[in-house]
This record gives sequence, C-alpha cells and structure tokens, in this order.
Amino acid sequence: DRYALVSHLARGGMAEVWIAEDRVLGRRVAVKILHPQFAEDAAFVERFRRESQAAAGLSHPNIVAVYDWRRDGDTYFIVMELVQGRDLRDLLRSEGALPPQRVAEIGSAVGLALSAAHNQGLVHRDIKPANVLLTPDGGVKVTDFGIARAWDDSDQLTRTGAVIGTATYFSPEQAQGLTADGRSDLYALGVVMYELLTGVPPFVGESPVSVAYQHVREFAPPPSDLNPNIPAALDAIVMRCLEKDPRRRYQTAGALAG
Repeated sequence: DRYALVSHLARGGMAEVWIAEDRVLGRRVAVKILHPQFAEDAAFVERFRRESQAAAGLSHPNIVAVYDWRRDGDTYFIVMELVQGRDLRDLLRSEGALPPQRVAEIGSAVGLALSAAHNQGLVHRDIKPANVLLTPDGGVKVTDFGIARAWDDSDQLTRTGAVIGTATYFSPEQAQGLTADGRSDLYALGVVMYELLTGVPPFVGESPVSVAYQHVREFAPPPSDLNPNIPAALDAIVMRCLEKDPRRRYQTAGALAG
C-alpha cells in the first residue's frame, strides 16, 4: 500500500529490515518487519506497539526517528528514518580500535541521545555497537529505543535466550535479572567505549552466562592498560561508567555527555 519494499537491509533477532519507498511522502525509509513467531504472541505485539509509539515521541538529531507503526494482515512492522552509513559493529570488525578523540565524540553523541530518551522516561536497555549508526558525514544516531523492553519481557523467551548476543554489553543489574534504569544504559555505553578504545570488550567468555557472571563479579583493567594512548580523563570516564554499583556511575546521561 503506502510502503513499497525496495531491498533487504538486514536480519535481526526480532525482525527483518528493508529499505522501502514511502509513496505518500516520496522518500526512502527503513521498515522493520516482525518475525512471524513474535507476531503470533498478542502480548508481545502489544508491548512492541507501545514501545514503538513511545520511541516515535522522541525527536533528537542523535536518535533514529520512528515514523509509523502498522499492521498488514498478520504482519506487523514499524517505519523508521533510513540512515545511510554503517554501524559501530561493522566499523569495529573492519578497523578495530578507533582514535580516542573519535571515541569521545561518539560517546558524547550517544550520551545526548540517551539523555533525551531518559528525560521522556524511555530506557534503551540494549546499547551495543550494532545499535549505534554512523552517517557518511560523521553523525551518530542511536536506534531501537524501547524495543529491547518488549523483547526482554516476552514470555516466549527464556532469560538465557534474551541474553544471547547482548551479554557483552549487559549491566550487572541486568545480568542478575534486576530492573534496568538509565544508569544501566550508561554502563552499556561504557562497555561500547571500552571496546572502541581497545578493540576488545572488557569481558569475554565462552557463553553468555560466563560473561554475565564477569559483569557482576570481575573488574576489568582500565582501557589505558591495553592502549597507553588513551587520555587519563577519557580513561576515568569509561571506568566510572563501568562501576558495578549504579550509585557510583554518572547518575544521568546529561552529566556524562556534558
């Protein structure tokens, strides 16, 4: 109808992402189509709709805009801003560690995005390199706000199943099954910045459970131990984000970004 699929963009745990043409406004958009097994779960669909609508209320230059939520028969999808560029996961795979100045710029931009979302009561809960997009002109945009909450709360998925793939960036409280708040996003951002600075995340293991355990019990060395070119101030920012106790981290994303 209104949206004509043009080409396949990506496949994720919950959805297929396509480039589509918005026939009404005459522009290219990204369309995220829920996998059938999730579309069959009425409670999940309702959570997904609610979270997507909350994300649609966010307007910030560092956040991928959500335009629309639709149902076509048994198919559910959301329509988003199409961001030309690549995500940090791809950048890490191809280039490894980035210059500290660039990492500081990316961290600040993600912090501004989180601040805007947190001020609207929306916690991301799944900050990771794949959810941070870089535009051709060097801009930074965070995607998938709120969607992780719908997935996290799904009755279909075991706790272990929900952790796979994102345990590397889990906060200690998430790893223990506790409530995540804005400070959990800041921990995850600290993990992302650590990886961008050193080329490796602070904790690695053979299973999501082993990584989750390390987030709770182990202490990572400062990134400067792995890369001596990191300025002391940036080193300290990352390590404060990685504090086990949320009360010892930055208390707001604005404080971090500032």
